[in-house]
Amino acid sequence: QVRLVESGGGLVQPGGSLRLSCAASGFSFTYYAMAWYRQVSGKERELVAGINSSGSTTDYADTVKGRFTISRDNTKNTLYLQMNSLKPEDTAVYYCNRRHSIVNWGQGTQVTVSS
Repeated sequence: QVRLVESGGGLVQPGGSLRLSCAASGFSFTYYAMAWYRQVSGKERELVAGINSSGSTTDYADTVKGRFTISRDNTKNTLYLQMNSLKPEDTAVYYCNRRHSIVNWGQGTQVTVSS
């Protein structure tokens, strides 16, 4: 059974940092490009960052480029998102999933950026 479990969210002040983790199971994690997405209540889910299967290539939404870094550890079947210089507009529920051939979504992790 495919399972994605996000963690690491929380309340942080503007300018602060958080590191999100996503533990994947039930599929061959090593073979898949992965991505982080986020969703604000009432809006569509958007792609934040993507990474290829080996971790050698990454891409980012313009809104987070230069502030967020996506990475993965294929030995641990875990995806990461390092978020620096956080802004109030980064407030959202963050999810991980495959970049293509989306599977069932996890519960996500709430990130709130507020003073």
